[in-house]
Amino acid sequence: MKLIVAYIQPHKLEDVKKALAEAEVGKMSVTNSLGCGAQMGYEESYRGIKFEVNLLKKIRLEIAVTEPFLEKTVEAIIQSARTGEIGDGKIFVMDLTDCIRIRTGEHGWNAIG
Repeated sequence: MKLIVAYIQPHKLEDVKKALAEAEVGKMSVTNSLGCGAQMGYEESYRGIKFEVNLLKKIRLEIAVTEPFLEKTVEAIIQSARTGEIGDGKIFVMDLTDCIRIRTGEHGWNAIG
C-alpha cells in the first residue's frame, strides 16, 4: 500500500479529478494549502507599500492506493496537472503501513477499497 501526496495548481484540480476518475481512482482527500518552491513568489503593492508574496496557493491531494493502482494514479496526476511551467507541483509516494476502515474495522488493502 502507498500514500500519494500531490501538490498541484488550484486551477488544475478539476482536470486531475477527471483524470483520476478515468483511472478508476475515486477516493481522495483534498486540502487547500500554501507553499513555496521554485516559483519563489512575487511582489505586490497595497496602498503604495510593496511586499513579497512567497506562499502561493496550492491544492494538496492525498490518495491511498494498492500497488496495482500506483503507477496509473501517479501518471494520471502528472498528465492532467502538467502545464510545463514552474509551479506545476510535486508528487510524493510513501509507504503506508496500515489502513483501518473505522466503520468495519477492516485493515490493509481491504480498508482502502
